Amino acid sequence: MNSDQKTIENKFSRSWRLGVLLVFALLIALMFAAALGSESLSFFELSDAETTILYDIRLPRVLLGACVGASLAVAGASLQSLLRNPLAEPYLLGVSNGAALGTMLAFVFFSQLEFARPVCAIAGAGLATIAVYQMAKSRAGMNVERLVLSGVIVTTFLSSLIVLLTSVLDAAKLRSFTFWLLGDLSQATKNGFYLTFVCAAFGTIILSSQARALNLMMIGERDAFDFGVETNKVRLVVFTTASALVGVSVAASGSVGYVGLIVPHLIRLSVGSDNRLVIPFSAISGAIFVVLADTVARIAIAPRELPVGAITALIGAPMFIYLLRKN
Repeated sequence: MNSDQKTIENKFSRSWRLGVLLVFALLIALMFAAALGSESLSFFELSDAETTILYDIRLPRVLLGACVGASLAVAGASLQSLLRNPLAEPYLLGVSNGAALGTMLAFVFFSQLEFARPVCAIAGAGLATIAVYQMAKSRAGMNVERLVLSGVIVTTFLSSLIVLLTSVLDAAKLRSFTFWLLGDLSQATKNGFYLTFVCAAFGTIILSSQARALNLMMIGERDAFDFGVETNKVRLVVFTTASALVGVSVAASGSVGYVGLIVPHLIRLSVGSDNRLVIPFSAISGAIFVVLADTVARIAIAPRELPVGAITALIGAPMFIYLLRKN
């Protein structure tokens, strides 16, 4: 056996062990989060009230948080690879603000319809993506700088619309929407979890299927095209899938920042830049990150709660500064 084969086998073994470790860590995090809260639960002796809390309130919230974390991390990892920019994520490109605007319209006009939020959020995210995509086009083609600049412009414009629309809300709705906008999983329902889980699962599978193409596109789109990659098709698939993932996540939890930015970066430091590993490992790690952050948000000042987005920012911002300085 030559040295190259040994290197490949060692890398495979190390990646396999890390994957098993991440799955085990996710299971522990889910159990830990389900047991803790303003009302601590014991899985061995549950009263009727505690059973209701666990199965109707706690578990839907914990599982929804895992799906949201997985969706945001996968979307961030795929966009970073596509744009060859480790700072790229859905929030930077206006996708999240498009989803937030769509959710706000559903919140104001269709508050009685349970599925209005995710539908409007996906529509908003999709329209924002189309707008950014069209603005980034030029006669010379599309480049990363033009795409990011287009994202910043769309983000600023959508943020202004959100601020203007808040003027039509009464005091109660304004407080509720503001808390949701900062990241809130307290309104989790079983139906919301089912929808988010399906989107997270299919989105991860679809983006994982593009891993090889994304690996080549990280070298350069022209080189990837020479290797037979249909770059326009890959770009469309990634943008569309990432928009759907972000739309459903924002509708379910509001704006939970830094997940799509920091988690893929940490995974790449651990396993390298191969998207065949980065995308699925980011999904598991993103789920762990949001579940633990939401647990802290629930117990830090219990019985009151903090926005989960505030916790992810408090953890993610210093960590990202450290990584920037380290590199």
